[in-house]
Amino acid sequence: MSYRIVRMYKDAGIRSRTIRRGLTLAEAQAHCSDPETSSRTATGSAAVARTRRLGDWFDGYEEEPNR
Repeated sequence: MSYRIVRMYKDAGIRSRTIRRGLTLAEAQAHCSDPETSSRTATGSAAVARTRRLGDWFDGYEEEPNR
């Protein structure tokens, strides 16, 4: 079983997008535990710029469908 990271936006007009694939559950959980993976807690310049451009967002994870 593998997981993917999906970046989701509060604005319904902005589609969610997959930013990483093929992760273990532990890797996906570690990614999403990082403060830089949410507009509410991120302080890095790229994340702050993304929030200014696109509004609130966060990274979540989900199981990848079997191919």
